[in-house]
Amino acid sequence: LGIGDDAALLQPQAGHWLAVTADTLNEGVHFPPETPAADIGWKTLAVNLSDLAAMGAAPAWGTLSLSLPQAEAAWIDDFAEGFFALADAHDWRLIGGDTTRGPLSLSVTAFGQVPYGQALRRDGAKVGDDVWVSGTLGDAAGALQLWQRGQLDVTRAAHDLDVEQLRQRLLRPTPRVALGIALRGIAHAAVDLSDGLLADLRHIAMRSGVSANVETHLLPTSSSARHVLGEAS
Repeated sequence: LGIGDDAALLQPQAGHWLAVTADTLNEGVHFPPETPAADIGWKTLAVNLSDLAAMGAAPAWGTLSLSLPQAEAAWIDDFAEGFFALADAHDWRLIGGDTTRGPLSLSVTAFGQVPYGQALRRDGAKVGDDVWVSGTLGDAAGALQLWQRGQLDVTRAAHDLDVEQLRQRLLRPTPRVALGIALRGIAHAAVDLSDGLLADLRHIAMRSGVSANVETHLLPTSSSARHVLGEAS
């Protein structure tokens, strides 16, 4: 039972655990105040699906709570366009939530499903494991740096294709859902890199009781980041 009653009713698949995560995004903290509503919608869900991916869980359902300074129909329509574009791509269904008046803040609680015993946890790393990352590192941080310098307008596409690539990585991150599911039974541990490689790798090391050596010259960076921010990126 989804939206329409006092609470949703959920039935997980037989032989599966529920994976549950929650993230809140606040204006001026997690995204620039002028960020387009559709991009805010996308990112609000993306950060939660990324956490599910890091657990090897397939997205299923969730709730959305909105705090809005004022209810503007056009803004809400644009927000919903970005939010549900990502939700539909991963067969994730909105089953409830809440709206209230206040500073712009968006909170999602997302549920996923993972077969018993196959969740990718932070405490499973073993001595001798390799450390892998997906995608390229630092693109979103690079875009944020450009914005802080006044060199990036997040409200419109940049003329420079490399700058635009970084802008997209900031505003519309890609949750690695398919990869997380594919790594069931292969990876011993996994973590979402929302806090950066060093901080999140430390979480795995501490929870697993191991240390980690990083070959920094092998870390993947995009040609866009190197071109815009320099080789040090």
